[in-house]
Amino acid sequence: MASPSRDASANPYTEAGVDTAAGDLAVELMKSAVRRTHGPEVLGGVGGFAGLFDASALRSYAKPLLATSTDGVGTKVAIAQAIDKHDTIGLDLVGMVVDDIVVVGAKPLFMTDYIACGKVFPERIADIVRGIAQGAAETGTALVGGETAEHPGLLGLNDYDVAGAATGVVEADAVLGAERVRPGDVVLALASSGLHSNGYSLVRHIAAGAGIQYGDNAADFGTTWGEALLEPTRLYTRPLLRLIAEIGDGVHSLSHVTGGGIAANLARVLPRGTWVDVDRSTWSPPPVFRVLADLGGLDLAATEGTWNLGIGFLAVVSADKADAATTALAGEGIATWQVGVVGDGPLPAGDFEQGAKGVDGGAVRLVGAYGTDNGAK
Repeated sequence: MASPSRDASANPYTEAGVDTAAGDLAVELMKSAVRRTHGPEVLGGVGGFAGLFDASALRSYAKPLLATSTDGVGTKVAIAQAIDKHDTIGLDLVGMVVDDIVVVGAKPLFMTDYIACGKVFPERIADIVRGIAQGAAETGTALVGGETAEHPGLLGLNDYDVAGAATGVVEADAVLGAERVRPGDVVLALASSGLHSNGYSLVRHIAAGAGIQYGDNAADFGTTWGEALLEPTRLYTRPLLRLIAEIGDGVHSLSHVTGGGIAANLARVLPRGTWVDVDRSTWSPPPVFRVLADLGGLDLAATEGTWNLGIGFLAVVSADKADAATTALAGEGIATWQVGVVGDGPLPAGDFEQGAKGVDGGAVRLVGAYGTDNGAK
């Protein structure tokens, strides 16, 4: 019996739902943005199986330590998908990945990205990668490679997720961390740009409960809900590296306020036996946090383990350098203020956050009431 006729030119992979031509077009659309992150250290251009980075500069280090980080953006991408706006998600990815590296005092060298999607829409993928390239350029990081994977049947047609990994370098005797922290050190808060990229499952739960569509006008913000909630993550790497260069060993430890909130992340960079009372009265959480909490019927304190509440980074510095650090960061356009002082001795009575993410560090709690004005510090 004769077999059914079949078009010899048909691509069975395309019929299975994977469009390799669309992937190739996406690469062409993003090439120029990626190349702009490349300095003379990057070899091989775009499209190789592996990115090449000339590590000769590491010879100038007495004992170079490589720092690495990997992360994603989380469910914030669902809002980007809902309003079909994808040009800022890449900035969020760089913030989540590269800004973790500067916590140990490392200078970022390069990063790679991974995008999984239900279907490759070339312009959409290019928008995402252009955002990654923009963030990479702003942090001094070379985007040396990436991958876009089409997963039909596993992800919905318009679904995607993004992840990335980065590598940096720091001199062994310049690594920042809990071991440098001393009692009497000052804890400085660096203002966030908003929600950054954490706690969006709670955000989406509140929005759903309030019947909010992301294309709806948000009177409190003068824009749509989706646009307000997609405010990009602030990037701290270059300002913090300049701060370290300016005040030297006055910077003892840094904390990136991401998943877990302020107390949990600060506790990770304090030595065991120390504690900090973070004074809520020193700042007022920005409107986006207050509006969302009100919509969800939540007290702001109930969200402290989920949202950054206006603090994107914390710096633990020697007391005699606190004013200089605050001034330097203000000069970078980052509002900075003192929220606490490192104490030691017996732990005061009360509920402290300790042992976050497996780190046997210090103890932190938030005390007092938040400031009452409607703006960020």
